[in-house]
Amino acid sequence: MTKDKFNQNENFLSKQAFIEKEILSFKEALAYLDVSSSFLYKQTSQRAIRYFKPNGGKIYFKKTDLDGWMLQNENKSVVSLEEELLTKISGHEK
Repeated sequence: MTKDKFNQNENFLSKQAFIEKEILSFKEALAYLDVSSSFLYKQTSQRAIRYFKPNGGKIYFKKTDLDGWMLQNENKSVVSLEEELLTKISGHEK
């Protein structure tokens, strides 16, 4: 097995290990969100993402909080907006 192939497999296995976890470390959150450490530190310092710091030490995140943060500010498709508009219009005609 080549070194690149080995590193890819190792990365895949390490990602698989935290996929099922509910609580993620800072490093795991970086991989999960696919962002830089400076970006994530900025989000935590601005309190844009909920985090936990037991005993004033390392930073941890609930995966559900990270999911919620990623899914904020939804940009709907034109089709979705048209369907929503049609539903509202047909609801007012009754």
